[in-house]
Amino acid sequence: MKTTRRVREYREVEVDVTSIGSEGNAVGRVDEVVHFVKGALPGERVRALVRRTHRRYVECETVEVLQTSAHRVTPPCPHFGTCGGCSWQHLDYAEQVAWKSSTVRDALQRIGGAEHVNLLDPIGAPEQYGYRNKMEFSFSSAPWLTQAEIDSGEEFDRSFALGLHVPGRFDKVRDMDACLLQSPVANTFLSNVRNLRSLRQTLAYNHRTHEGFLRHLIIRTSATTGALLGVLVTTTPMDGVERDCLQEFMQLFETLPDGSSLLTAVNDSHSPVAVGEVTQLCGPGFLEETTHGVTYRISPFSFFQTNTAQMHRLVEQALQAAALTSECTAWDLYCGTGTLTLPASNIAKHVIGAELVQSSIDDAQANATRNDITNVEFHALDLHAKHAIEVLRGFDMPDVIIVDPPRSGMHPQVVEHLLEVAPPRISYVSCNPATLARDYASLSATYTIDWVRGIDMFPNTSHVEAVAALSKR
Repeated sequence: MKTTRRVREYREVEVDVTSIGSEGNAVGRVDEVVHFVKGALPGERVRALVRRTHRRYVECETVEVLQTSAHRVTPPCPHFGTCGGCSWQHLDYAEQVAWKSSTVRDALQRIGGAEHVNLLDPIGAPEQYGYRNKMEFSFSSAPWLTQAEIDSGEEFDRSFALGLHVPGRFDKVRDMDACLLQSPVANTFLSNVRNLRSLRQTLAYNHRTHEGFLRHLIIRTSATTGALLGVLVTTTPMDGVERDCLQEFMQLFETLPDGSSLLTAVNDSHSPVAVGEVTQLCGPGFLEETTHGVTYRISPFSFFQTNTAQMHRLVEQALQAAALTSECTAWDLYCGTGTLTLPASNIAKHVIGAELVQSSIDDAQANATRNDITNVEFHALDLHAKHAIEVLRGFDMPDVIIVDPPRSGMHPQVVEHLLEVAPPRISYVSCNPATLARDYASLSATYTIDWVRGIDMFPNTSHVEAVAALSKR
């Protein structure tokens, strides 16, 4: 039977934008139908091109701004709107923080069922650019060009790209020689890597065919020491050109600040995650960062909050929500490498950290030992398992529990554990207002929210962290 390819219908609409949705999309209505409008801001009337029509909403993209918001600013990055690094550079920063804070309140009311939310003033970031201490760049042999670039007739190198992914495209990379989100020293290093002669003589890894050599460039920096850690992730080198590329990369070590490290790593798997087995190393192989009197050792692929300055403020709010005293026992569930556990130990009598990933527990224990902290203990524990409650019952009963779950929120089993243990207080650190609200709805029969506060860890994006102080009814 002969089939006919469906032709996508492109049409334009005029939309009055009234708000910003939970994922950072501008929202308006046309004939009572919700329209999510990329590139628009609240208070604007725009002409938009419809991209996709769904049963309950429409996705579209701004073509022309007919009425401009007073909060619209000129994005400083030439790649804005094309790469996936930022989405809010066109919105005044104070307005960004205000919208993020309202997102937290709205989620708790709409999803969490909280009638009244004591929303404290949000904490904005002191720096809107250069704040990220870690960036992951990808290689590609087919750089993404904008339609304007294609139409310009200008010659572009279409065989090489080192940059960030285009939103929604795992296989498309926007070539760039600098990113405003990272520090000047990191951008200098990025530029030096791009200029390596042998780099363009090798092929980038193709995630469709699983062929090629160059995969990722990871750049980490320390706000405490000023050192840099760079990792070039490739597949296993198969010829002299690829081996020469690795050696030329390692020679950049001489250009780095004191205390820096340079590594090469191999990843032959099909996974797109930027990790690998270290094959070459110059320098100590780690960075150090200090906050709340605790010095953390950060290995090449370990997790650490990417905004060092705001991490200090996030920890401060989490400790305030916990209301720790020198006589109390605290649990830190989802403790990771101890970024909340160890600062809490400076106040509390005893702190217990639990986390599924053994390597994170090893790092947390090493951080405690390195800082001569003796009133903590760490346990590798699958908190999502039913039997975890038996292990938790063996711990000293807590006066407060600190939770810092992933973006998906707490597993239902962890919520059950919390309700069974039922400590007087819970300090909830969230990176997703929607799942914070969902989890609060499950806890609300037993706990009430004393206060909640948004903290902007990622300026120029729609993401917001929040800390909520819960007390037993």
